[in-house]
Amino acid sequence: MILTDSLLDFFLETRKHSEDICIPLEIEDYVVQPIVDVSPPKWHLGHTTWFFEEFILKPHAKNYVLFDEDFSFVFNSYYETVGKRVVRSDRGNLSRPSVKKVYAYRKYVTDNIKQFFNNTQGEELNSLLEIGIHHEKQHQELLLTDIKYILGNNPLLPVYSDSFEDHPAESHSQDWITIEEGIYEIGHKTNDFCYDNELGRHKVFLHTYEISNKLVTNGEYIEFIKTGGYQRFDIWHAEGWDWVNQNHVTSPLYWHNIDGEWHHYTSRGLQKVKKEEPLTHVSYFEAFAYAQWKGYRLPTEFEWEVAQAFFPWGKRWEWTESAYLPYPNYQKADGALGEYNGKFMVNQKVLRGGSVATPVKHTRHTYRNFFHPQLRWQFTGLRLAK
Repeated sequence: MILTDSLLDFFLETRKHSEDICIPLEIEDYVVQPIVDVSPPKWHLGHTTWFFEEFILKPHAKNYVLFDEDFSFVFNSYYETVGKRVVRSDRGNLSRPSVKKVYAYRKYVTDNIKQFFNNTQGEELNSLLEIGIHHEKQHQELLLTDIKYILGNNPLLPVYSDSFEDHPAESHSQDWITIEEGIYEIGHKTNDFCYDNELGRHKVFLHTYEISNKLVTNGEYIEFIKTGGYQRFDIWHAEGWDWVNQNHVTSPLYWHNIDGEWHHYTSRGLQKVKKEEPLTHVSYFEAFAYAQWKGYRLPTEFEWEVAQAFFPWGKRWEWTESAYLPYPNYQKADGALGEYNGKFMVNQKVLRGGSVATPVKHTRHTYRNFFHPQLRWQFTGLRLAK
């Protein structure tokens, strides 16, 4: 556990970074919700604040006065234990509370947390503060990807920021890393922060396999498109093939074919697709189909974790072939925080690594991200195995 003083600094640094992400926004950008999976920036700012108020200040700070009694209803996400909440698809209808009031709410709660921890010590409280910090860091990544979706679906395709680089290329040559057959240990093992879904360190047996030291690139994926990858039913899961046809999918998210040349929306606006850059914004269905087309496969999350020390990672969340399931002896926490991970362990795929949008001090090789297989608004890519 981090000492309280440094933990408070970490908290304040995290709170500031969320607001820094929103500096390039116009006031109108804060409330837009194009699809159910994308939340308005204003809602993220309020929800991460509510988390600290609901789980720390409200139950533990003596004589704490709620900033607004309606905010639990407005900014609760999925915590059934806590009470009723705004339907997720209606978050974009919240023209009120105003952006100004949400920022006032953030300052109020931040100041109260700072005062509370300057006068209160305790391992349990420190743990709550730490998980709240990492919860906000998760939402910082969602802020960036949701903002990209909001602006990327604006007909003007406006620039978000010239300073954020969402398509850094990998300069090394592609090679295959061989991992020998054997029994390996999987899961988090240090005293550093992790989520409960990383615990339950256990042994797995792996057959000999090879894994690429490099992510699949845009240029490689363009060849998949050119050769009719989106028209070949035989390389897709049945559900994936239905998804392609029902949604008329012919390229990764944000790609536009203009006069026979591929462009894509980036945080810097519409840009030509550079072949050497790592592919992103593809679904698990697309990642699987591409691997099938190449004659390879996706690695399991266990294969990825064992091999990750031998290649650079962190530019893309990497789809794996593993279903999101509990590790042996997984224990869900009591109360509302028990809803954090465990109840989502069905019908989702594990992603490993991290992305250009993942905040600093929030990545580790045991991190288990998870999404439904059709989703692709995150910075998702793939690495091949055989």
